[in-house]
Amino acid sequence: MNWKLAAGISLAVVMSVGGTTSAIAADPIKIGAFLSVTGQMSPMGDPQKRTFDYMIDKINAQGGVLGRKVEMIVYDDGSEPEKATTFVKRLIENDKVDLIIGGSGTPTSMAVLSLIERSEIPYMSLGGGTGIGDPVRKWTFKFPQSDRLAAEKVMTDLKKRGLTKIALLSENVGFGKSGHDQTLKLAPNYGIEVLVDEVYSPKDPDVTPQLTKIRGTTGVQALFIFGTGTGPAVATKNIKQMGMTLPIYQSHGVASKEFLKLVGTAADGTRLPAGAQAVAEQLPASDPQKKVVMDFKKEYEERNKPLEVSPLAGHGLDALMMAIDAFKRAGTTDKAKVRDTIEATKGFVATTGIFTYSPTDHMGLGLDAFHIVEIKNGDWVLAD
Repeated sequence: MNWKLAAGISLAVVMSVGGTTSAIAADPIKIGAFLSVTGQMSPMGDPQKRTFDYMIDKINAQGGVLGRKVEMIVYDDGSEPEKATTFVKRLIENDKVDLIIGGSGTPTSMAVLSLIERSEIPYMSLGGGTGIGDPVRKWTFKFPQSDRLAAEKVMTDLKKRGLTKIALLSENVGFGKSGHDQTLKLAPNYGIEVLVDEVYSPKDPDVTPQLTKIRGTTGVQALFIFGTGTGPAVATKNIKQMGMTLPIYQSHGVASKEFLKLVGTAADGTRLPAGAQAVAEQLPASDPQKKVVMDFKKEYEERNKPLEVSPLAGHGLDALMMAIDAFKRAGTTDKAKVRDTIEATKGFVATTGIFTYSPTDHMGLGLDAFHIVEIKNGDWVLAD
């Protein structure tokens, strides 16, 4: 594995089998990636890069794809949309990649959509915002469960528990902003009323003013926090410090062990929608995702000791494995044929869910891609 500085802007990683430059055959298949390895979205980007680090070597050790070595070029966008755009342009124009994976979060993913579509290159987004996949864009496919699905899953559980009057605390950009809008749009369909609607900035060190307003509002039965990165951890700690006892819900934007480490036992009792990876051992043997998530957990944790796997790492794995599958099924790296092959994917069992794309659906998942989990003693427990 060779490391090189990317023109003084960031770090790029060029991955090849066994740390050598010997080709399996002909020219390599090039996959480009831009990830938030550092910055506010690093809880997503870092595990995704770790996954790519060993998976590319593994794929090449098994013979590559179509008899060719797979080379991956990874740029760290530092969680900044402007850098994401710069690196995607570089991947397309300078590195001449065959396919792009990335945008660890919604802001970086959204920033590159028009460039991707103009360039006509298959793109697999790792951002959670609904706006990435709706409306459908010809060359863009989305992997994490959407914020819309998360809002639907949470409201289904709220309704089941008879909690119909809620407060909403959301991040004012990206994933949180999109999740906020989806929640307000969908709430009436579930008979849920949002009594308080508060926002925070991802860089806010404290959200007690917003929580004080929520606590002082009569009739609030539960609090739904929509965000990712460090913001939800700040809110969780503030809730504990203030002694608030409302039922708390979060989104899948915090479904990582890093979040649990940041908040300790302060999040106990919190419920959220999470993918199968979060509760791999608790799934029944009959679950079609059981083997996939257990195999990934074993391999990831063996290679990244003492780190634990997270659903966020799984998003990267899913995108990479579907890309490899698409190259194989298409029998070529021709961009249009690979795009068409991805769009025709049906019943692809992955860590995030079971994907079925179509010309009218480039998100590919339903509510069954989520489980409701509750945090108990600093860990996830199935609650549905």
